[in-house]
Amino acid sequence: MNKLSNQSIAILVPCYNEELTVAAIVRDFNACLPQAVVYVFDNNSKDATVRLALEAGAVVRNVPLQGKGNVIRRMFADVDADIYIMVDGDNTYDASVAPKLAEKLVDEGLDMVVGTRVSTEQEAYRFGHRFGNRLLTGSVAAVFGNTFTDMLSGYRVFSRRYAKSFAAHSAGFETETELTVHALELRMPVAEVETIYRSRPEGSVSKLNTYRDGIRILWTIIKLFKTEKPLAFFSLAFFAFMLAAVGLAVPLLQTYLATGLVPRLPTAILSVALSLFGVISLNCGLILDTVTKGRIEQKRFAYLAISAPRVKHA
Repeated sequence: MNKLSNQSIAILVPCYNEELTVAAIVRDFNACLPQAVVYVFDNNSKDATVRLALEAGAVVRNVPLQGKGNVIRRMFADVDADIYIMVDGDNTYDASVAPKLAEKLVDEGLDMVVGTRVSTEQEAYRFGHRFGNRLLTGSVAAVFGNTFTDMLSGYRVFSRRYAKSFAAHSAGFETETELTVHALELRMPVAEVETIYRSRPEGSVSKLNTYRDGIRILWTIIKLFKTEKPLAFFSLAFFAFMLAAVGLAVPLLQTYLATGLVPRLPTAILSVALSLFGVISLNCGLILDTVTKGRIEQKRFAYLAISAPRVKHA
């Protein structure tokens, strides 16, 4: 028996001006997973994306708030399914591997399976994007743990309990970072599966800006570091302030021990102020660490309230 035959599966396709590719995506996923429902979430497209998606047999929903993060928030909120398969609307991912990803999720009781991009086409996965992905993935690994090799992949499979416990704060392309950190934060069982990554068809234009979106993703990592690891974040600030304070204070102390005078009073005041800032930063970290642990526990309870993915017997 097909392991997925008793699972409700939703194919989630975020789209913005993808008239050249959306129909092919809907047809390909319908062919590979005929029991699934393909949802196209249109994000204010100005072309024929909506019409072509409807003609191909997709269920179309409109999301007026611009940005991929806003679309994913609506996807997880509006769609009920046992398995969620999210794929970008540019037809660069291989639909035929979707059953394999979904079966791995169910067989191993996972909450997220990431389709790791593998490509021999230089145009499909440019060097700048590869380097940026490795840099950002390495940054997340250093802060939250080393689990993924392709953090920014747009091809993922989720369990129901993942989707319904994901808060989705991001608005744009940095949402992939948040998806990754959510799994790492709750220590969810996850995996990666290699999948072919193709170049966009001729005439199709990427919505990703390498430098602008790379900076936004890096900024998101810093914010998540502050939010999810406040003690470590503010401890770094504590050590920076204290190091500067000590550096300023040592010459003053040497002069005072030699002469009994403090000739540079403004420097002494600055050193004391930096020390106070350091102590305040450390206190902020200690307080927020307690708050964060309580918030993570609540997210964990919401996650555990939904049963794990498993094979259903007829």
